[in-house]
Amino acid sequence: MSIDREGLAVFLRGRREALQPEDVGLPRGSRRRTSGLRREELAALCHMSADYLSRIEQRRGPQPSEQMLVSIAQGLHLTHDERDHLFLLAGHRPPEREGVGEHIGPGLMRILDRLQDTPAEIITELGETLRQTPPGIALTGDLTAFTGASRAIGYRWFTRPGARDLYDPADHDVLSRLWVSGLREVATRRGPTSRAARLTEDLTRRSEEFRELWERQEVGLRPREVKHFLHPEVGPLALNCQSLHDPSTSQALLVYTAQPGTESHEKLQLLSMLGASAAV
Repeated sequence: MSIDREGLAVFLRGRREALQPEDVGLPRGSRRRTSGLRREELAALCHMSADYLSRIEQRRGPQPSEQMLVSIAQGLHLTHDERDHLFLLAGHRPPEREGVGEHIGPGLMRILDRLQDTPAEIITELGETLRQTPPGIALTGDLTAFTGASRAIGYRWFTRPGARDLYDPADHDVLSRLWVSGLREVATRRGPTSRAARLTEDLTRRSEEFRELWERQEVGLRPREVKHFLHPEVGPLALNCQSLHDPSTSQALLVYTAQPGTESHEKLQLLSMLGASAAV
């Protein structure tokens, strides 16, 4: 497939100019003259240089890689159909839509952009963190840095030393059963050739604890209303975790809050300040 430089340039400019700063969680400013996003703003959202983006919009420069297109699609808050169109314009086949998608829909992204002072994350149905707010990183660490099977929190739970240190030991048994139950449901829904099935096979080989829990055939377990963390900097935290599911992508937005007036609420405010400082 060949790149359509003219079509790609026009599409990118049009989508950039249609986005407003408040659509992506940026302040508008009183002296703003640009109707949409500036190139520098979009470049920062896409984790690329403004010069690289400028060259694409000017119909020159190298053909964008698939990884770069994924970043551009996410930065522009594209729908799945718009993302596929972007890939085709750039001369690449669009990613397969297995149901365990990693492209975040614009609806969830708009909500996440407005939660920059709150711990929040977007995850796949396998528990892979796709995006976090700065306070979210302050709470759990940068979970987007993991690669391969370790991207799934359940996989890390059973295979990585220290993966459970952030959670209260009193909750470990319940959380172990929860991860296994959830994986069973996804593997059954997606079928024997799915990523969930491959993850199950890998964990069965690597973890005796996982094998024993898998043999229980438990399904339908749901998270408790309150999660108990043992944070290395602020200590114990009791947090409510609200979730918003996007059925079109099988992704979920998780938001962590604490009851006002409690010690956990004060600690969460401190973590939010730490997250904001780290993001500057």
